[in-house]
Amino acid sequence: MLKEAGAAGLKLERQPGRGYRLQDALPFLARDAIVRALEPQKGALTIEIADVLDSTSSELTRRAANGNIHRVLLAAECQTAGRGRRGRGWTSVIGGSLTFSLGWRFEQGAGYLSALPLAVGLALAEALEVEGFAGIELKWPNDLLHDGRKLGGILVELSGDALGPSIAVIGIGLNVRLPLLARREIEQAVADLASMTPGRTIDRNALLARIAMGLVAMLEAYTAAGFAPLRAAWQRRHALQKKTVQVMLPDGGRVRGEVHGVDADGALVLDSGGRRLRFVSGEVSLRRRP
Repeated sequence: MLKEAGAAGLKLERQPGRGYRLQDALPFLARDAIVRALEPQKGALTIEIADVLDSTSSELTRRAANGNIHRVLLAAECQTAGRGRRGRGWTSVIGGSLTFSLGWRFEQGAGYLSALPLAVGLALAEALEVEGFAGIELKWPNDLLHDGRKLGGILVELSGDALGPSIAVIGIGLNVRLPLLARREIEQAVADLASMTPGRTIDRNALLARIAMGLVAMLEAYTAAGFAPLRAAWQRRHALQKKTVQVMLPDGGRVRGEVHGVDADGALVLDSGGRRLRFVSGEVSLRRRP
């Protein structure tokens, strides 16, 4: 039990004859606090908080089959089966992460939404910067980085007709304060917001409200004009811009070249041996070339 509690970010202390108790009080997510922080935009979203879910995205996807999830933001303190891109899991800790999903209806089809993960990443980075977390970069197509380490991730899942309308379930995971045991379980270098601002107490309720407001504004802008107006701002934060990288293809092939940003549809553009190649989000993964 102690090992599992430590991995979840919970500090327990033994009380002789009574068992264990939490060493520190946990600042849990609170719907009322989030709604208050959303003023004057509290009517823009329906906010729901769950203690434990398999996955906030899975829950919204189930609901979408029989109901309306447009503008529903669902957060969970604990996910037992959090999901990342390409079937990977997502590690979160109680009181030390933000894991939530947002449902959004678009009148357009999937083709129009190809760059949606990039737009969401930009909204997150900008909202965090407003809250004092500087130096956040974006890695194509769906990662937030700080100092080369993964700070957060995005998973967008679409359903609907090819020409529209579409329902997007936008899943977001953000590391707020990761204990050492949780870091050891993650198979890559990770960052958290607490390390970026030592000594600061991070109010997750206020932070989630700020992010939610940024997402609403970005999604409304994307609905109206797509990714093209956001492209320059996204590329200014691109961690791999003008870097030599290796693209891993689904069939096992590899392509090396220099990153030349993304196009208006959010596809990665690579210069490889004098050829300009275009890679679509979701079909490749990136590695820095040794």
